[in-house]
Amino acid sequence: MFKEKYAGELKKYNELVTRKNVKKDEYNGILDRYEYPVLTRHHVPLFWKYDLNEKTNPLFVERLGINAVFNSGAIELNGKFYLVPRVEGNDRKSFFAVAESDNGIDNFKFWDYPIQLPDTCAEETNVYDMRLTKHEDGWIYGLFCSERKDPKAPAGDLSSAVAQAAIVRTKDLKTWERLPELKTPSPQQRNVVLHPEFVNGKYAFYTRPMDDFIDTGKGSGICIGYCDDITNPVIDEEILVSPRQYHTITEVKNGAGAVPIKTEKGWIHIAHGVRNTAAGLRYVVYLFVTDLEHPEKVIASPSGYLIAPFGDERVGDVSNVAFTNGAIARENGDVYIYYASADTRLHIATTTIERLLDYAFNTPSDPLRSPDCVKQRCELIRKNLEINK
Repeated sequence: MFKEKYAGELKKYNELVTRKNVKKDEYNGILDRYEYPVLTRHHVPLFWKYDLNEKTNPLFVERLGINAVFNSGAIELNGKFYLVPRVEGNDRKSFFAVAESDNGIDNFKFWDYPIQLPDTCAEETNVYDMRLTKHEDGWIYGLFCSERKDPKAPAGDLSSAVAQAAIVRTKDLKTWERLPELKTPSPQQRNVVLHPEFVNGKYAFYTRPMDDFIDTGKGSGICIGYCDDITNPVIDEEILVSPRQYHTITEVKNGAGAVPIKTEKGWIHIAHGVRNTAAGLRYVVYLFVTDLEHPEKVIASPSGYLIAPFGDERVGDVSNVAFTNGAIARENGDVYIYYASADTRLHIATTTIERLLDYAFNTPSDPLRSPDCVKQRCELIRKNLEINK
């Protein structure tokens, strides 16, 4: 039984990690989506889950199961593509691992071992959603959420938690140095992204102020803050960049996603927004552009979402969620956006700098009221009908 089952599972695994990905037959002129996820729980090597010793596991039983692989940082180094996703075990604990591909679209394979971060916080229970920034200071920084039980929670409350922005850095994705956690005026932080360049000689962080673990409270959206020394990361002021707004895709909360992409027209930000529905919260991915010299100043903000969960992407552990914390902009102008669906699996969407800038600067902004939205659409219709007269 052992040899037969092992051979069968290994065959399925090898077929999966060598499968060619193909573009979906779906067009909007902005980006292309793909038929297959780039990473799922089935992409995890068998030796992460099974005891492969027939004597101690004669029935070939899974010992340490994997529930999901999603929300990944992304980086290109020396012509290869690396993802650092959130890997969640059946025990609900998440950890990070490195998956590598030659083309960034398929054939991602995990390195033999997950990342073992320096264990510097005794209260830390869970880690997730790492953003990878290749900074001009020469380091690769990983910013992620460090979660621990809320010490102020009432007795018996095992759901209340505290989230803070943790920071590590590396040169090779193998050896990681842990720095102090980011300190800001906000009680909690999640979805923090490090800007890839100095701004007036300072490190710049995009933050998401939170009053508690779930509720943003008075926090009003994506902010930016500055500090002098990343080994003592203290932000005194958080400046609002992309606000939450009533009856939009960011009404409940929003947060930075991928590391901003530098272009000749400005910094492209690929973020996430959350709104409420009768079926619960809906997460989508949206885009805006900030000024090159003043990254706190938004200069383009196209209406609506860039990516939403469609079809099977809506189904999973947390339904109706599209989320990104990783994108790669290549020197040739190609952009690879890695987005997760339903907190379960990781997908890719491909586009170009040219298309994203066209989308950003030529798509109307949200006028925030239905009468004005229909005027926008009617104007587009009028122009198109006139062309075809």
